Amino acid sequence: MKKAFKAYDIRGVYDKDFNKEDVYKIGFFLPGLLNASEVLVGRDVRHSSGEVFEALSAGITDAGAHVKDAGLCTTPMVYWATARYGFKASVQITASHNPKEYNGLKVSRENALPVGYDSGLKSLLQMAQNNNVTVAAKKGAVSRFDFRKDYIDFQKQYQKNTSGLRVVADCSNGMAGIIIKQIAGNAVSYLNFTPDGSFPNHEPNPLVEANAETLKQAVINSGADVGALFDGDADRATFIDEKGRVVSPDLIIAVLGHHFLKDGHKSTPVLQDIRTSKAVGEYLAPMGARMHTWRVGRAYAALKLREIDGSFGGELAGHYYFKDFYYSDSGILAFTFVTNILADFKAKGISFSQLLESISPYANSGEINFTINEKHKAMEAVKDHFMQQQQPDHFFDFDGYRLEYPEWWFNIRPSNTEPYLRFLAEAKNEDLLAEKIAEVKKILEAFS
Repeated sequence: MKKAFKAYDIRGVYDKDFNKEDVYKIGFFLPGLLNASEVLVGRDVRHSSGEVFEALSAGITDAGAHVKDAGLCTTPMVYWATARYGFKASVQITASHNPKEYNGLKVSRENALPVGYDSGLKSLLQMAQNNNVTVAAKKGAVSRFDFRKDYIDFQKQYQKNTSGLRVVADCSNGMAGIIIKQIAGNAVSYLNFTPDGSFPNHEPNPLVEANAETLKQAVINSGADVGALFDGDADRATFIDEKGRVVSPDLIIAVLGHHFLKDGHKSTPVLQDIRTSKAVGEYLAPMGARMHTWRVGRAYAALKLREIDGSFGGELAGHYYFKDFYYSDSGILAFTFVTNILADFKAKGISFSQLLESISPYANSGEINFTINEKHKAMEAVKDHFMQQQQPDHFFDFDGYRLEYPEWWFNIRPSNTEPYLRFLAEAKNEDLLAEKIAEVKKILEAFS
């Protein structure tokens, strides 16, 4: 069970990393951890999600708390309902972008605040491992909690007339398919629309470019202006431009500024993660953005956006957070804002790719993964090498390191969920970028 407890959630191969007995214990101790008499529970369409729901519900009700069954949901639906209806605890049963054999639990507390390893999951693990289960004298009950109409009404308020924009959306046979057509309508062309826990067409990970191939071809063949690719639980979205090219998700933070930063005279906090292109802040600054750089992952980002009272923010992984969405992330809401913005630009004769060219002048490596056992030693070696050459203009020492120099910058960080050391760099031209990547690879050879 311990292996399934991650920095941001509980996740692993079901019946290997954790099983229904583990889920029962998690359910039993969760109400006490979060002081909740009711727990909202939603789930995705994975084949194991029904069994996980039954085990989790048994644990919660044996503890004396009630389960409010939200049924099949996107993860953002559960976040929204947690805050909107005042639940002190919620769980979304999902493994997000992982393959079909995985499952997991995303836990939230009051106001949809994330419960990560450092903010509750560690304590929950210790309870499940060490404490005895004593069934309550009065067990709780399971009842249906249907809020879908309210949620659709909330989302639709942001939907503008985008009939002049040709859009293709790939739902990855995940949870976006249960809700997006009722929000975006029939004008959008949908791929892999029907939820299917076996993910028959491609894995539901929007960051793996191979998973976007069908969407790329559909955009090019149909002459679409934009494509969108959702992950399995629809908390993330990535985008394709009209030329069939994957858009680096951090650049979408800059695109979103055209909705949230219309008054350039007002200073507005905006959140970015430590891997975000310098181009984003440079593009948004004239609009009034005051950029805040923070750690990767919802467990950190949602809390930070609330702390700075930011209007919106985003991550390189394709998560976009919104103040009006209880500081939580929603792939479909991001999709709505982006398509609204692109429709406005198309009306001015500006394509998606042209907008992106105006945002970023930099050469970017994208995230490069190195499989290294001594991740922290390797990370220190890279940091020390460049700091000895030249002191950086800016230095960030959370989530690994980010060192910024006049002509280039890099971030190196250990993965929280996989055996990788992740490296990303950006430079003013391709030659300098290639030179720096080669330099880093040479340092890391000693640790391979």
